[in-house]
Amino acid sequence: MTVPMFPPGFLWGASASAFQTEGAADTDGKGPSGWDAFAAQPGRIKDGADTGRGTGFHRHYREDVALLAGLGADAFRFSVSWPRVVPGGSGPVNPQGLDFYDRLVDELCARGITPAPTLYHWDTPLPLDEAGGWLNRDTAYRFAEYAGIVAERLADRVPMWITINEPAEVTMLGYALGEHAPGRALLFDALPAAHHQLLGHGLAVRALRAAGAGNIGIAVSHSPVWTAGESEEDRFAADLYDTLTNRLFSDPLLTGRYPDENFAALMPGPVEDDLRTISTPLDWYGVNYYNPTLVGAPRAEALDTFAGFSMPDELPFGIREIEGYETTDFGWPVVPDGLRETLVQLSSRYGDRLPPLYITENGCAFDEPTEDTRRIAFLDAHLKSLRSAIDAGADVRGYFTWSLTDNIEWIEGASKRFGLVHIDYETLRRTPKDSYAWYRDVIREQKRQGAGPGDRTGADRA
Repeated sequence: MTVPMFPPGFLWGASASAFQTEGAADTDGKGPSGWDAFAAQPGRIKDGADTGRGTGFHRHYREDVALLAGLGADAFRFSVSWPRVVPGGSGPVNPQGLDFYDRLVDELCARGITPAPTLYHWDTPLPLDEAGGWLNRDTAYRFAEYAGIVAERLADRVPMWITINEPAEVTMLGYALGEHAPGRALLFDALPAAHHQLLGHGLAVRALRAAGAGNIGIAVSHSPVWTAGESEEDRFAADLYDTLTNRLFSDPLLTGRYPDENFAALMPGPVEDDLRTISTPLDWYGVNYYNPTLVGAPRAEALDTFAGFSMPDELPFGIREIEGYETTDFGWPVVPDGLRETLVQLSSRYGDRLPPLYITENGCAFDEPTEDTRRIAFLDAHLKSLRSAIDAGADVRGYFTWSLTDNIEWIEGASKRFGLVHIDYETLRRTPKDSYAWYRDVIREQKRQGAGPGDRTGADRA
């Protein structure tokens, strides 16, 4: 397998998140998150894994940074735990929490690795969750305060920032379907959670810049939506699903409008004023890609479950199985060309309003302890697809694979493994997989031929 060369200055990285890796759930002054409370409910974590232990990153972070250095990675996308920094969601700051991220950033910088923190990767402080979470407008303002606190401490050494990860998944899985924290099953009444996350993002961008931070983006999941049939009902259902999962987030961020005035009318508060904040210009836009979705009218052949989640009968669309492709351990179809399709579609849809792009997540769940040949094939094919998107005109500046190590995969617990590095959850021993060596060699060859970033930050390109 030979990965094509990428443009000069291309950034190579790997990713992780706080809740999935840190552990130390009740140490160093960290407060509980909504996910901590959700995971403690019987049956919520399918394999019963100890989410409070994670992968022990809080204690093993130097070891994991050494693994990043061994890869030759230019950047590490990690997340800051909001309840570790501000346990109550607002009010007193926990200095021990900030100290941990201070040490992590110093360790990354000492190794020549760009810190790329995500400020919100789903772990809302429990007091805010109990007050309504993202259904409550106040949460957006508390998030912006927290963003400013982190930036005041770290902006002198952090040259790349991500506000929120996957607001669509938080809205759909946490508030519409109740499959993730905080476990609300509101269906379309979950839309305020989408609006308030977008508002929180816009307010956070302004707070970050006021604290001296720059080079700011957001990580948004995007999936090509394929229509399951030729009927008007199928086309309507697919368009609605595309709107809900893609354009409901990218349109406000990039155009300052919701994709449909009917959706705008369902949003709370002074929507027009909020949209001016939401569309505060970004330095770059992050894309998380995993697979396309096949959607049609809600007929009997629609799936009862999708990606492990139950699909209510009353939804106005039906998700179908995509046949003819290999699937991951999640049952997700492996469709590398969907990455090219996504990036070309974004570039065509938004034109000069689309800032430079980074792939902020792309990876696969395969339980192959060390000889993970399927992961290598997955990554190889997706990097080739990414290169073809660049050749087609997509302005992509970097790639973060998901994930550096195996981690706690939310309600799946430890049963779904995405990592380049195997985690023994009994001992927390780290063992690089074959995919780690493969990705290391890819990065090495790219840099040998001059395709690595000059300043290792991406700041001059975004």
